[in-house]
Amino acid sequence: MIKNDIDKLIRSWYVLHTKSRFENVVNEGLAKKTIEVFLPKIKIRSKRRDRKVMIQVPLFPGYVFVKTDLNPYEHIEIVKTVGAVRIIGSKNVPLPVPPESIESLKIMVAGNNPVTTGIRLRKGEPVMVIDGPFAGVTGTFIRYKGKESVMIYLEALGQFASVEIREDDVEIISKILA
Repeated sequence: MIKNDIDKLIRSWYVLHTKSRFENVVNEGLAKKTIEVFLPKIKIRSKRRDRKVMIQVPLFPGYVFVKTDLNPYEHIEIVKTVGAVRIIGSKNVPLPVPPESIESLKIMVAGNNPVTTGIRLRKGEPVMVIDGPFAGVTGTFIRYKGKESVMIYLEALGQFASVEIREDDVEIISKILA
């Protein structure tokens, strides 16, 4: 590639997939390399049993946004950052994120209003209770009940029972094993 071709590259935002729980490491690593990076974070209540404090977590676990023109040198610097996996795209071609989407995310996380994200549970999905009196129990998601609670089927001794639990106290089993 000749210098004129590199000058024609356009800087855009891209989604960078990271290793699990490496979002902060990747964010800091790219910032040290003076590569523009954006890690949107939100405040949530800690799910740990011993404390109920507000903590900051990534809005999209496993992802950060990086602004680059994808010139070969910078592309290699991005993907060889500790914890980086790959730039998201289709058929090995990275797909840019519209700048207005990034600006919207920046506005959302800058405000004090709660931001709700995540993958909603689907009927029949295997779940585990991670907090409360049923912690450690596995079951099957049935349906949402009310604003913050869910119904799950529990099987014990060949019998089924359903129980209403706070949505925050349940996680999809595949996410726990990842």
